[in-house]
Amino acid sequence: MPSKDKDKDKIDKIKKLPKKNKRMYFDQDVEDAVILYNSTEDAATRSKIYDDGIRYAFEKLSESIINTFKFSYFDVPFEDVKMEVVTFLVMNMHKYDHTKGSKAFSYFSVVAKNYLILNNNSNYKKFKSHDDLSVLNKHTVDPSNDEYVEDLLKEIITYFESNIDSIFKRKRDIDIAYAIIELLKRRKEIENFNKKALYILIREMTDVDTSKITSVTNVMKKHYRNILNEFYKKGTVFKKNTTLPPIFF
Repeated sequence: MPSKDKDKDKIDKIKKLPKKNKRMYFDQDVEDAVILYNSTEDAATRSKIYDDGIRYAFEKLSESIINTFKFSYFDVPFEDVKMEVVTFLVMNMHKYDHTKGSKAFSYFSVVAKNYLILNNNSNYKKFKSHDDLSVLNKHTVDPSNDEYVEDLLKEIITYFESNIDSIFKRKRDIDIAYAIIELLKRRKEIENFNKKALYILIREMTDVDTSKITSVTNVMKKHYRNILNEFYKKGTVFKKNTTLPPIFF
């Protein structure tokens, strides 16, 4: 079969990366291997490409990201964390598109770091749970009150989950909105909760341009102002005698 023979010729050209004494562990050879991996559907071919040209680079990249950024809240051994990251990189390999101009090393570095940001939470959440919030008055309408903020965020999430399909019509915009809500749900797991980091995470989740994300967030901001106003006045955005919050226009 010509296509398989062609793949075999390309595979034979992939130089197996040495396990030691290689300064550039993620070079053009690795990028070429990723591109070739994505170009074939044959499982056996993919397995060989991965073992010979990608595995070592992914493992070293994961080690480097974990050590560089000091993700210290994982409560499992280092090797387990590393393999989780490697697995996530493999699962997302198909998203890499070399025609967009990004280098494979930069792309997968961002993917690995974002995964660790989202999952560096187990011990951190346990640590934070020891904070004594019992002295806070839940019913005080005070934005500095942690429980007040939590109640507001829960209602924001419920509101948008109930209304996203009505607010947005394009599937792309709906996907972006749901990605934003998912990050709100996982807010306690994300240490670097700033605009730039969130935009990177949303791009990874939806594979869309920043301008599209901005367009969706601008629409959601208009609804947020109404939600905040309703919550401040009534303590809820839910209508009386209904289980769904109203949609604001």
